[in-house]
Amino acid sequence: MRNESTNQSGKILATSEDFVPTAFNLPGQPPDSGPVDWQIAMKRAIRSSRELREAVGLPPNAPDTPGPDGKLRCEHDFRTFAPLEFVSRIRPGDPDDPLLRQVLPILDEEIEQAGFGSDPVGDLNALAAPGVLHKYEGRALVLTTAACGIHCRYCFRREFPYQETGSRSDDWRPSIDYLESNPDIEEVILSGGDPLTTTDEKLHELLTAIENIRHVQRLRIHSRMPIVIPQRLTDSLVNRLSESRLAVWLVIHTNHPQELSDAVLSRLAAAIDSGIPVLNQAVLLRGVNDNADTLIQLCRRLVNHRIQPYYLHQLDQVRGAAHFEVPVETGLRLLDTLRAALPGYAVPQYVFEEAGAKSKLPISDSSTTVTSQASSDSNVRI
Repeated sequence: MRNESTNQSGKILATSEDFVPTAFNLPGQPPDSGPVDWQIAMKRAIRSSRELREAVGLPPNAPDTPGPDGKLRCEHDFRTFAPLEFVSRIRPGDPDDPLLRQVLPILDEEIEQAGFGSDPVGDLNALAAPGVLHKYEGRALVLTTAACGIHCRYCFRREFPYQETGSRSDDWRPSIDYLESNPDIEEVILSGGDPLTTTDEKLHELLTAIENIRHVQRLRIHSRMPIVIPQRLTDSLVNRLSESRLAVWLVIHTNHPQELSDAVLSRLAAAIDSGIPVLNQAVLLRGVNDNADTLIQLCRRLVNHRIQPYYLHQLDQVRGAAHFEVPVETGLRLLDTLRAALPGYAVPQYVFEEAGAKSKLPISDSSTTVTSQASSDSNVRI
């Protein structure tokens, strides 16, 4: 996601250059000063591949980090950003760690791959008003902010032009006006970036504005923040959401069971105990979770903690992420294994998003064609 500096109150929201340098006592140890406020956690996040390698015990001058600043070209275009709370879960000295692989820039990102572009899911064509995507019937998505709590290297919005499309965290009036003028919209999705990189004060303002729109019945919040900086899910935020007149759903994003630390599960339990359902979306990623054991462990850990496995996404073909793509045939075999090993409610839907389609498309449907560069046949008919 693109950098943001401050909101009108002057508080750091996300990936500004005003950060707190941190002496590492990682890997495998808690952050050096113990638990901190979520905004401080963001300010002290790791911001270069060299620093990330040092934090997890890898050589800082490895062959795939050329240049005097230790940064790749792709890292200048899409910056490294990894909070210490997430980095502390990476296995020390393991270059193939599945969490590290999600956040460490590598040279493969600079290889151009046919079919991979800047807007793989057609977001720009769905821009209905400043900061609003309206793709599906009855639902509209508000790009709450450009900021994110972690920069995943496979992010499908890594090149999204937030500033040009009116996405902002200080004035959502154009988005609210659009929602008010479309009475068919009964569900609002807060996305970004990550909506939970916005302060409680601003989120309360936005929530109140949405609650005042009579035809809106549901609010869905898509966030990776409870995974990467679990203390962001504060008691005050949970209480405010649980008291809303709207039916509030929290959709988290975790790809590997190693991400689900005790702190993460504790904060999610607080949300669930308050009556907020929690769903999980994962992306099928090569070298991260493209094996049955990992996915089974992930699904079991989720349902054991009352979290519903919701979607398993085929990779969106964004430029720089081709090395993460898993063949669709592999994904289908994995889903067959999951169905044999797990109860039905613990098996996510295997889906992909096609620009212009009216919904996510299930990959189990024999009428669905999925284009996969990782497959031996680039047009795989399921």
